[in-house]
Amino acid sequence: MDIVQLDRAAVLESVRVVEQAGPGDWDRPTPCDRWTLRLLVEHMGTQHLGFAAAARGEGSEPAAWEPRAAGNDPVEWYRWVAHALLDAFAQPGVLERRFALPEIDAKARFPATTAIGFHFIDYVVHSWDVAAALGSRTAFAPAVLDAALPVALRVPGGERREQPGAAFRPALGPAPGDGTLRLVLSALGRSPDWLPPHGS
Repeated sequence: MDIVQLDRAAVLESVRVVEQAGPGDWDRPTPCDRWTLRLLVEHMGTQHLGFAAAARGEGSEPAAWEPRAAGNDPVEWYRWVAHALLDAFAQPGVLERRFALPEIDAKARFPATTAIGFHFIDYVVHSWDVAAALGSRTAFAPAVLDAALPVALRVPGGERREQPGAAFRPALGPAPGDGTLRLVLSALGRSPDWLPPHGS
C-alpha cells in the first residue's frame, strides 16, 4: 500500500471505533491528557479539515486549523469530516504537492508523502486512543501496523515531547514480546496498558 492507502485504512478504522460511542460516552477520559472523548474526537476532526485544506494548497490559512465543535451528533460529524479528508487525499496529483502545516513548522512546505505520513501515524494512534477510552480494540491489518512502526520510530524525541500539549510523550521502553501495535504506542509515549482512572 502507498501512503494514501495506508492513511485511508487508519482513518476508516478511526471512524469505525468512533461509531461505537454512544450518548453517554462523550465525557469519558482518554489516554490524551485532559481530553475527554468529545474533545479528542473534535481534535481529530479539526485536524482532518486542516490536512484537507493543506492538500488543496490552503494549509497556510489560519482558519483551516481553527478548532471545530462536533455539535449534537459527534459520530455523524466525525464521519463527515473524515470522508472530507479522504476525498481531499484522493484527488489526482495530490502526491506531487507540498503541504503547509503551520502547527509543525510555520515556514516549511512538506512533501505530500511526508505530510500524509504525519497524518497516518496520528490516526493509527488516535484510533487506539478512542478504542481504549471505550474499552474496545482496534482492528488494523498487519500491513498497516508494519508500516506505522518505522514512522513512529522516526518521530523526534527530546524536550518537545515534554511540553504541555505535545502530540506525543517521551518514548516508553517496550516490554519483551510486545506486538507491533504495542511497539508503536510505546515509541510515541502511550502506555499500551492504559485504563481509565478508577471510577470513570
